[in-house]
Amino acid sequence: MLINHLLPCGALTDDGASFWLTLREQEKLDLLRLLRSVRLFDRRMVLWQRQGKIGTYAPIEGQEAAQVGSAYALDKTDWIFPSYREQGVAYTVGIPMTSVIQYWSGQIEGCKPPAGYRYVPPTVPIATQLPQAVGAAWAMKKRGETGIAIAYFGDGATSEGDFHEALNFASVYDLPVLFFCQNNGYAISVPFSEQSASKTVAERAAAYDMDAYQVDGNDVLAVYDVVKTARGKQRPVLIEAITYRTGAHTTADDASRYRSEEEVRIWLNRDPLYRYEQLCLSEGLLDEDELIQEDGQVTKQLDRAIREVEKYQPNLPMGLFQHVYHQIPECLKKQQEEVASYADNGSIHC
Repeated sequence: MLINHLLPCGALTDDGASFWLTLREQEKLDLLRLLRSVRLFDRRMVLWQRQGKIGTYAPIEGQEAAQVGSAYALDKTDWIFPSYREQGVAYTVGIPMTSVIQYWSGQIEGCKPPAGYRYVPPTVPIATQLPQAVGAAWAMKKRGETGIAIAYFGDGATSEGDFHEALNFASVYDLPVLFFCQNNGYAISVPFSEQSASKTVAERAAAYDMDAYQVDGNDVLAVYDVVKTARGKQRPVLIEAITYRTGAHTTADDASRYRSEEEVRIWLNRDPLYRYEQLCLSEGLLDEDELIQEDGQVTKQLDRAIREVEKYQPNLPMGLFQHVYHQIPECLKKQQEEVASYADNGSIHC
């Protein structure tokens, strides 16, 4: 069954506007603070990458509502399987800033969530986290647990076999798993129209007899509502959040080579933070001065986080061979010995 929640981008979609009335004031303010904090965090990370403090970084500006809204609807009992662009999800569920920064700094500590968090390390290979989420959901069902598993991915992942295999298994075994696609229109530089003959991602759920929602991914309230509803089903659901990354795919990418200025300008006018911010201001929940004060507090937290990360020792070259195999195969042992000899001579460092 396909349930379509996508409406033209205005101040808020009808879904978001109606859901607004059901929220407590604190929830409304929480969503605003999270959106603003994630935006500040993301921009600071891009700046730090340019300064050489972290490695290559995948910006999320423009996709904050999809990430914050979905993560805010989750519970501590849920398993989260992110791709490499879910900093907003991590921040929303409570993963420390230092942990996210460490991940992008190439430090193993950035792949270890704090105790009590069911947040697996970010996945760089495309779509491999989807079957893993299905496995977690299967285990939860067998144990009689009430939570769900959720896998985050982009539209490019829907062209991978893992996507179809995951949806098929989830449907056959009727598992409590949400597949959350942030369709930002591009798989790096390839537009969605060139990688899919189907017009939407959501319609593919019909092949697996699975419920699906297509939602305005730039409306934080609509996203929150849809994920909260889907989570309550305790069965497989495919969610397609239509959104847009206003920046490059990563800091190593030049998006101007494959996107027009006019296209970017259209989506800037649909900015998820601005839309929700104006709603909160118009409702008198806070004023501009309070927003500025809160931004200052977040900035101080970010400064403390990067200083904390800078205290860690640089990774040693031999760390490349750890945490991959339980028993290192012979071919890698030879590489390990070669790297060790270079390291002893001081020829390389990380």
